Amino acid sequence: MSFRFDSVPAVRERLGEVDYLSDEGIAGIVYLADRLGKPILVEGPAGTGKTQLAKSVAEILGARLIRLQCYEGLDESKALYEWNYKKQLLRIQAERNSEDWKDLSDDIFSDEFLLTRPLLEAITATDPVVLLIDEVDRVEVETEALLLEILSDYQVSIPELGTITATQVPLVFLTSNNTRELSEALKRRCLFLHIDYPDMEREKQIVLTKVEGIDENLADQVARIVRSIRTLELKKAPSVSETIDWARTLVLLGIQTIDAEVATDTLNILLKYQTDISKAAKELATNAPDAPAKA
Repeated sequence: MSFRFDSVPAVRERLGEVDYLSDEGIAGIVYLADRLGKPILVEGPAGTGKTQLAKSVAEILGARLIRLQCYEGLDESKALYEWNYKKQLLRIQAERNSEDWKDLSDDIFSDEFLLTRPLLEAITATDPVVLLIDEVDRVEVETEALLLEILSDYQVSIPELGTITATQVPLVFLTSNNTRELSEALKRRCLFLHIDYPDMEREKQIVLTKVEGIDENLADQVARIVRSIRTLELKKAPSVSETIDWARTLVLLGIQTIDAEVATDTLNILLKYQTDISKAAKELATNAPDAPAKA
């Protein structure tokens, strides 16, 4: 069996080549998932790079990304497969004079009439794929049962066709924002990875990597202020993606030094609730943002 990665440092280096700044923990889990053939359950606050990790891994592998976006009410027909009923009906009408119903029923329940959805698409793919099951915590507990066979055995059972087994083991990422507790059965089948907000230095490096035209001094100010704001009791702390948006905004405005007025005027880029904006503005007015952030 051939593996995708030679070592943990190789994973980290290759992710860096596509501007995903991972730490040893992230790189180590990706390496183990490849070696053990197990899915990765990635949990953590929204906007910390969980989905981007799967996209970046697909990019460095030159693999096709197959994404299942989860939502309340997701069912088998949208996640796994469904039959092309219109095409089946046309075949039945075309063969309505046939006296052998068994032959006809075997014919209409064949691959020709099967509509593959993301999960089955990933299982049957012959080219390299990365399967992303995004925001799995949004589906009902009962819907998780759809995933268990795929996550443990990389196979799908279709009553009319039998069991379809993967020709290759795809890399699978499941992301969760912790809006509800996932079942033990699902967690047991996965390697676990928690991605939290980065420390100040790493967030600074992310900003320098992702924001064109920003200098180190401004990136340092951005990281310090965001870290300070996250210490407040907010409805929603600023995500890494919102930090990047804020930094891009400052560059576009030609800001070199962030004072209390500039920070307050642009807080709507960083925060998305008026109560949070008011609380952060009060904090910034009390403590100059270019002063050392609180620990």
